[in-house]
Amino acid sequence: MLNPYLPYPVRIDEITNEWDDRNLKSFKFVFLNPEDEQKFAYKPGQFAELSVTGKGEIPIGIASSPTEKGFVKFTVNKVGLVSSHLHNMKVGDIMGIRGPLGNWYPWEILKGKNVVIIGGGFAFTTLRSSIVYMLDPANRKDFGDIHVFLGVRNPGMLLYRDELAAWGARDDIHVHITADFADDPNWKYNVGNVPSLAEKKGPPADENTYAVVCGPPVMIKFTQPVLDKQGYAHDHIIMSLENRMKCGIGICGHCNTGKELVCKDGPVFTLAQLNKMAKEY
Repeated sequence: MLNPYLPYPVRIDEITNEWDDRNLKSFKFVFLNPEDEQKFAYKPGQFAELSVTGKGEIPIGIASSPTEKGFVKFTVNKVGLVSSHLHNMKVGDIMGIRGPLGNWYPWEILKGKNVVIIGGGFAFTTLRSSIVYMLDPANRKDFGDIHVFLGVRNPGMLLYRDELAAWGARDDIHVHITADFADDPNWKYNVGNVPSLAEKKGPPADENTYAVVCGPPVMIKFTQPVLDKQGYAHDHIIMSLENRMKCGIGICGHCNTGKELVCKDGPVFTLAQLNKMAKEY
């Protein structure tokens, strides 16, 4: 981007309700100017600012993979002014996307490695991007075993259901899903929290295995001891933060964690890096 403050104009092309209560929706956007799609070159793990004229903007992780062409996808929780307005918009409406922003998962390091993905709730968005990226026929040979652990509060909060089912039917990826509480008689997955499931079914750690973790703080808090117990080195544990990000380019200072700026120096950090930072995340 020549001007980091200037959003690209996009059109809402598709809207999908992810949760039963309709408070989580996925939006597919198409760039109004085809050349802008080329300029919006991103990697899994990055985020962007969704911009609504007269309402403001919000930082959201990119849920689509760069291997998916013709659109960019975001999954948005209805929690504030901008997200609530976005949830009321319709297919065909015009808005803006500013980015891509931040760093990304270390794909050059992850090549040739086994990858264990652990996610919770709607924070699974950038992990969805990563899974689609690794499973792309052009990329699958570059990675070893892939394990995915996804935890949700209840069955009605399971997102990307069709894709999860399709991944679970493949023989080159291991998908493990759990709900904290499940009173749905049709629930066919596990019951319990995701750290416990990862401890029970996760592969043992070695130099060839990396863990990628993204979720709410409480999930991360209880997942780290599990990974420690399994023997993961802290430079083999990769986490994504969303610490009070606002401007997205390191100017406003809202997301500082000690001397680090989550939006600029992150949002992706190894646990070894986080251990040296102020515990403000």
